[in-house]
Amino acid sequence: MRSARTAYGRARPTTRSLPALLAAAALLVGAAPGAAATPTSAATTADPVAMTGAQLAASWTGPLSTRGRYIVDAGGNRFKLKAGNWAGAQGTYEGSGDVNDVVNHQAKQMSNNIPLGLDRTPLSQITADFHALGINSIRLPFANAMIHDSTVVPDSAVTANPQLKGKTPLQVYDAVVAALTADGFAVILNNHTTTYRFCCGLDGNERWNSGQSTEQWVDDWVFLANRYKANKRVVGADLRNEVRRDTWDDPNWGWGDSHDEYAAFEEAGNKILQADPDMLIIMEGINWQGIPSGLFSHGRPMLTPVRTLSNTLIGSGKLVYSAHFYGFTGPNHTGSDGGWQNGETNDPRYRDLTPQQLVQAVNDEALFVTQEGQHFTAPVWISEFGDGGRGNGDNPDKREADAKERVWFKNFTDILVQNDTDFAQWPLIGWMDATGKPNDNWALINYDATGRKLSVNDPGDWRAGDWNKLVNAPARTGPVPQADHWNMINLDHGDQNLSARMLAQGDWRPGNHKGNCPDSQRLLGVSRSKSRGLCTDASQPAKSSGPWVTVTDERFVTHGDWASGYLKLQCPDNHFAVGYSVDGNSLSGLLCAPAATTLPTAGRGTVWFDWGDNPSNAGSIHGDWASGDYKGQCADNEYVAGIAHGGWQDHYVPDALLCRPLS
Repeated sequence: MRSARTAYGRARPTTRSLPALLAAAALLVGAAPGAAATPTSAATTADPVAMTGAQLAASWTGPLSTRGRYIVDAGGNRFKLKAGNWAGAQGTYEGSGDVNDVVNHQAKQMSNNIPLGLDRTPLSQITADFHALGINSIRLPFANAMIHDSTVVPDSAVTANPQLKGKTPLQVYDAVVAALTADGFAVILNNHTTTYRFCCGLDGNERWNSGQSTEQWVDDWVFLANRYKANKRVVGADLRNEVRRDTWDDPNWGWGDSHDEYAAFEEAGNKILQADPDMLIIMEGINWQGIPSGLFSHGRPMLTPVRTLSNTLIGSGKLVYSAHFYGFTGPNHTGSDGGWQNGETNDPRYRDLTPQQLVQAVNDEALFVTQEGQHFTAPVWISEFGDGGRGNGDNPDKREADAKERVWFKNFTDILVQNDTDFAQWPLIGWMDATGKPNDNWALINYDATGRKLSVNDPGDWRAGDWNKLVNAPARTGPVPQADHWNMINLDHGDQNLSARMLAQGDWRPGNHKGNCPDSQRLLGVSRSKSRGLCTDASQPAKSSGPWVTVTDERFVTHGDWASGYLKLQCPDNHFAVGYSVDGNSLSGLLCAPAATTLPTAGRGTVWFDWGDNPSNAGSIHGDWASGDYKGQCADNEYVAGIAHGGWQDHYVPDALLCRPLS
């Protein structure tokens, strides 16, 4: 979300920047190019053709899932998220002064902790105005505080929607969700903040567990998943907005501590899927790490950690990654323009990059994830981007920056078009005063107190051509073939139980770290000393209903000694490996599932990886799923029948796989 304050703390609705040096942990993220669809016609800058609610509703069926880099509807047809952010329920208070004074709210817009505009325009008109923008989905931010808030919203906050009088913020949110989905829109719930304080600096909302426990955060998500479970147009859970540094600590990706975003997001995603298996789970990367000063390492990692440590959910085809990009921020720039005291690092901003550099940055930080056939392959949704559409031409100090912003906006939307990328603009709705001047000129639609509308496609908004180019761009449509998955197991810091079947049962290897593939997948590879594994559903054999077997010794070693002198854990005949356990880094158990049909007991045989990767391109076929470690990997049309290790003198780490053909 755009910050409403400059580096000096003065309200300025058209900029995003951090309020103080250590606050620079905050702010925005970015986007970039990956695998582009082949356009069949040129994009047009004409106004989009507005669908009616009935037309949009008839054009797709929920729930949504993923196939490779694409999101698809229940019929397997591509559903591109062409979205905007309807802000307000995350709170607009800027954190100082009287909360009841509108001057102390973002862009002098007091939302009363409900979506903006309900005081000015009926819901039915708002949804019609959304249709006119050419969008099909809404990212709907909320604060955790909203879930627990029993306060009735003021009547003045819903003047144009009197049916909402007497309701709490959550009940108003319910009504907005119902209205949007009834009009055909897909709704993505977005946990934006913990409190109602406007994001994104040092505001107490830096992490999912800032001001609340991880357990409470997960419980809130499960509550919402159950609340909207019956509505299949509530399609996704966007887990947390712009995770960033607080005063003292950075978020991290995979360290196993209380600031580990990788682990927290995976835990929340899997708990949500256990409550509602139909939800998309949407994960942003890390928005900011480090102290914003040339004396310290600092930057905006976004999705870069996913290249070597990706997430795995109990439901294959439910993971979407997301990122944010704004022209005034950069790969190592906070977005501040208030000098070094306020987080100005003098690093290039995205708007300072050449078109080629911007393409590279967006790809490196986000869109690489759309590469097919990797352990990290998933759709990437640019769930925030935007700009101030009526410019700063009346401010001589801002004309140069404004000109750069216009060039950046064109170049960035070109990247989204060329890569057929899912997107959501920030924000959809703002206020304007009686003279027709927008309070927040980033909004695509502004309403005055009487409900009069000013849209991006009304005269004077320089974004119109690029916005319409984006929503009208040629895109892949129609059926998307089923895609194979390759997913990581990571036992660095604890269990990774990804099997719904095993989660419902007892502990199959007490005292050890256990990794289970999702129920639709099997084990394909393991690493030697990092306790990493690789799962797949490529050529997946059906499982029988029989019991799964835990193997801790050589009792099932038959058909010859396939690793002489080594200790071998081998599945029974007609079983294939679906998980493993470790004690430290030492292999301690193998979990085997029964196949529904007879599996071959002969074939390629032993794959050694004690002196290097085997095959030699393990880690490049499906991405580097155990970076810096030796890996053994069966072929996609094989199954793991066993794992061997060298005993105590070799610290019991895996050394070889028994790979057998599936047919």
